[in-house]
Amino acid sequence: MDGFLLAQPDNVVRAYGSRVTFDEAGRAVAALRDKTADLIVGALPFDPRHPTALSVPARAEYTAGPWRPAALPDLPPVRVVTELPSPAEHVARVTKLVEQLNDSKQSLRKVVAARSVLAEAHEALDPQLVVGHLLTRHPNANVFAVDLTPAGRTGATLVGATPEVLIARHGDVVTLRPLAGTLPRRADPAGDAAQADELLASTKNRDEHAFVIDWIRERLGPVCAELSIPDSPELISTHEVWHLATPIAGRLRDTSTTALDLALLLHPTPAVCGTPTDLALDAIAQVEQDRGFYGGAVGWCDAHGDGAWVVAIRSAELSADGRTVQAYAGGGIVAASDPQAELEETTAKLRTLLSALQCALPTH
Repeated sequence: MDGFLLAQPDNVVRAYGSRVTFDEAGRAVAALRDKTADLIVGALPFDPRHPTALSVPARAEYTAGPWRPAALPDLPPVRVVTELPSPAEHVARVTKLVEQLNDSKQSLRKVVAARSVLAEAHEALDPQLVVGHLLTRHPNANVFAVDLTPAGRTGATLVGATPEVLIARHGDVVTLRPLAGTLPRRADPAGDAAQADELLASTKNRDEHAFVIDWIRERLGPVCAELSIPDSPELISTHEVWHLATPIAGRLRDTSTTALDLALLLHPTPAVCGTPTDLALDAIAQVEQDRGFYGGAVGWCDAHGDGAWVVAIRSAELSADGRTVQAYAGGGIVAASDPQAELEETTAKLRTLLSALQCALPTH
């Protein structure tokens, strides 16, 4: 896919081709500041030290209202071929991380542990068709498809349906809704309601959420003259999971601070990485393969500084030939985490992508 699509519940941004590409975020920021770029679109990787996939598109369209894709043909059959790591290995990793977090001699307070599944399609998958099926199943999500060629992943596409807005800026107003703290949904209505109540009352999950909110307050405080943060989180749900969420609004001190500046200021949040950030990044690098753009950010920023960036969770990387999909999911690990429950959380999150592909995880 040679282009960019971000469809949010109230607007759609599409971009085609590229006039200039950036594998380093600082160059994109400079292009906005010196007015050589009127629009930047693309994706930030999970690890800020890795190449970005940002570009100035050849042509772009902004449409108010939700995306309503044309009739969607069925996708070709897709099957999971491997889990990376295996479920047992993921539980073992989480167990070791919990031990590390309970070690009073170290400063790590939270780390996000992720795993992935590799799936193969019988025929080439069209990225925009995949995203259309994701939107059909998740109409309130932010769905996206981003060409990763500028980052050196020639022809690969990042696709996903995320419930989380990293940051949006319009004029001097900034809004975001961080998510942290999750439990899988239940098929039985009574059990599902009990699960929601359990999440809202969970000390472990509320502590995990508080790490994120405190960090965002610290990061946005210097750039916002006003910052409104509720005292307690609220519940939101997707088909697969319940989340704790906190809607936040602020007013910028200086409107030269762009949406891309804000995205770089906040990314990666403790919700996708951990806290302290540098220690969590190091811990993840020691035990995982490169996450690529999973847990990164997808978005756009115009010459006025307005824009929106969403967190690239519930996402997958589609290979250049469209035949291979690698889908990721992670969970925040704190000292009170239960490794088996953390495995179940990632399994529930993986279903967002896999269910749209009509592809199931193996039973163990």
